[in-house]
Amino acid sequence: MEMRMLGRLKQMLIKEFIQVFRDKRTRVILFVPPIIQMLVFGYAATYEIHHVSTVVLDLDHSQESRELVSRFTSSPYFDVQRQLTDSRQVRDLIDQGRATVGLEIDAGFAQKLRKGETAPLQVIVDATNSNTALISSNYVAQIALGFAEDYQQDRIYRIAPQFVSAIPSVGLEPRPWYNAALSSRWFFVPGVIGSLTLVLVITLTAFAVVREREIGTLEQIMVTPIRPAEFILGKTLPFFLIGVADVSLIALVGSLWFQVPFRGSIGVLALGSILFILCMLGVGLLISTVSSTQQQAMVTAFFFIMPAITFSGFGFPISTMPQWMQDFSYCIPLRYFLIVLRGTYLKGVGMDILWPQMAAMAAMAFGLLTVSILRFHKALD
Repeated sequence: MEMRMLGRLKQMLIKEFIQVFRDKRTRVILFVPPIIQMLVFGYAATYEIHHVSTVVLDLDHSQESRELVSRFTSSPYFDVQRQLTDSRQVRDLIDQGRATVGLEIDAGFAQKLRKGETAPLQVIVDATNSNTALISSNYVAQIALGFAEDYQQDRIYRIAPQFVSAIPSVGLEPRPWYNAALSSRWFFVPGVIGSLTLVLVITLTAFAVVREREIGTLEQIMVTPIRPAEFILGKTLPFFLIGVADVSLIALVGSLWFQVPFRGSIGVLALGSILFILCMLGVGLLISTVSSTQQQAMVTAFFFIMPAITFSGFGFPISTMPQWMQDFSYCIPLRYFLIVLRGTYLKGVGMDILWPQMAAMAAMAFGLLTVSILRFHKALD
């Protein structure tokens, strides 16, 4: 009995792999797009900003104002494109979208500094993109603060050099752990691995089963001696193996191309990947039971994929969401997989830290696969 079951399962697996790999375009779609998406997202998904278009209106024309402007010109964060002569030009350029930051130095800037008074620097920021505006404002504040401190120290040195060494100061020495360069790419690349795996496994599983039903081959298969359980296993196991191959390929490209360090255990990462793929197989199989056509499967998959990525903490911290959204995020397997990915990649932690995430994904995989298999049995009957 077992030998006959294994024989039927073997034939089912051979059929699925032949169906998947016989088409050259399908072979390309399975492996090339994930690599391209990893490269695109790896470069595009970042919180860092560089070369922000900046215009300057210097009405003071002093040595001090030119020194301040030179600090923005030499900064990699700002690209000073034009020196203006009228304040209306600043407004017009920002309205037209040709500038993001406008710096306005009023007349008398140097005179106030020489008197020891506060010299204002007006900064106009296009806040259409609030993230860019916030980060740009922080960079402006850092440059202005550095200029003020250097100018104050130089002024004291000229007036009373004997007091320079006696002035107390606080020195900030940041020591960021796990990501010393504060590179947002190190944060995003592991997240891209999880997101691409989610999209790939769900769509492959859901579309493959629905396609069998849509073209009529599902009924032809079920009149054979194959049992429903063998059919389900034969349909999902190939996509499980393809998912494992894809996540390995994507992770390898992300690590080698973007130089994201891997400090943890490959075994821990492999276990987390397997549990997550099982969760996504359950979701894909569940989608196939509620969809009659590939169009319905596509819409249903999209309805799940977008909230799953949004609530997972891929791009936005979960702690900043409303409380009910934070509670809902515990139902998203990608939330736990991202913790495993970033924990193994950047922190090098093991099962002693990540076991709650592993247990959650194992429970979800069991629940999703059980429900989807029961529904699939009912649909076949």
